[in-house]
Amino acid sequence: MNFSAFLAEAVEIVWGLPLIILLLGGGIYLVAISRLKTLAGFFHAFRLISGKFHHKNDNESKGQISHFKALTNALSSTVGMGNVAGVAVAISQGGPGAIFWMWVGALIGMNTKFFECTLAVMYRRNDHHGEIQGGPMYTIIEALPKYMHFLAYFFAGAGLIGSLGVFNTNQMATFMASNYSIPTHITGILAAVLLVYILMGGVKRIGEATSKLVPAMCTLYIGCALVIIIMNFGNVADVFALIFKEAFAGRAAVGGVSGLAVIHIFKTGIKRATYSNEAGVGSAPMAHGNAKTSEPVAEGLVAMVGPFIDTIIVCTMTSIVILSSLSPAELQESNGVLITQMAFMKNFGMAGSHLLGISIILFALSTVIGSANYCEKCWDFLFGGVPIMGARLTFALFYASTVLLGAVSAPTDMVNAMDIGFALMAIPNMIATIALAPKVKHKFDEYYEKYIRKSAA
Repeated sequence: MNFSAFLAEAVEIVWGLPLIILLLGGGIYLVAISRLKTLAGFFHAFRLISGKFHHKNDNESKGQISHFKALTNALSSTVGMGNVAGVAVAISQGGPGAIFWMWVGALIGMNTKFFECTLAVMYRRNDHHGEIQGGPMYTIIEALPKYMHFLAYFFAGAGLIGSLGVFNTNQMATFMASNYSIPTHITGILAAVLLVYILMGGVKRIGEATSKLVPAMCTLYIGCALVIIIMNFGNVADVFALIFKEAFAGRAAVGGVSGLAVIHIFKTGIKRATYSNEAGVGSAPMAHGNAKTSEPVAEGLVAMVGPFIDTIIVCTMTSIVILSSLSPAELQESNGVLITQMAFMKNFGMAGSHLLGISIILFALSTVIGSANYCEKCWDFLFGGVPIMGARLTFALFYASTVLLGAVSAPTDMVNAMDIGFALMAIPNMIATIALAPKVKHKFDEYYEKYIRKSAA
């Protein structure tokens, strides 16, 4: 068995029914105990993000970055190639019906992300650099019994794989090679050098970079997508009808030549939603754990906005762009980001390729930067304090080398590697989140009475 076949088989194993039950079943359990009351804080979250609402002790609290920068840091990892290429992969692997299950995963994921990110702030502590950190590994160590502490190291080890930027660099390098004849290794080298510079500046430099990149890339991409949707407005109703129909029809991806079971479409949608918004994976808590706030629940509410922007808005727009512009036959001609490129070019001509190219560069860079932040936290948890290994430069060089590797590797291998890492990260994170959910519920009830209900009155 070659390496590609091994990765493909490993994905099928780790993304089996047990993990789907853990992610979806665990998410439904969190919905049940919260009774979706957390959604009452959705608009309150925007007041926190915009800086219009402050808590009394926020200025004296631990943390390095604002609510807004914590959210953009998390979004830099989620709003990226998962929205541009990941949606195309979902459609090519599971048909239009996979988009419906991405929506389901996102709605449940909003609630899940509230719980896991609240825990990240509740149980954070200083790392070996003296910076405050939060995330599943710290939550497990601080809040769960000693016999479960091995899960913290399991999560950090899986995070070294799942938080690599290999897929995003791969898709960016593939696009640049296809459209501008820039060799993939050149794109990889340039991205690697930029990453070393940003990573050497720590959390604050990462926050500065993502707070500028994320709004710019979202504005450009969403603007272009809106224009395409308006141009194809007559097809939009048919697209939604197709998505709902195919979600339960069990037909094959796009063409319907070979039958796909509904369970496959369901798994594809949940998998791609998980890759897109990362709810339940445990990555976002590592970003939100750096927020300068005295109220853990506040950061949980801010985190809840992430899956809404990422999957409900951006991924939906990408799916409409693709399905309203391309025929089933055209969809089978390519894969990944090149499908989205085809849709842009069909509507904007060659200008569409260049507009998408700029979006892809911004998306890929922001995602790689955000993922690097997560990967470094896992690295520091495992190797912090160890001579040479614990040095920031050592990690920066390690991560930069994987970015270069991703640029020159096969796209399918990069997708499978990310899927394996995400699956393994989700297991300890969801176990901890489910076990500690009652404590978060208690905190939320107190916060609701103190801030949300009072402001709504």
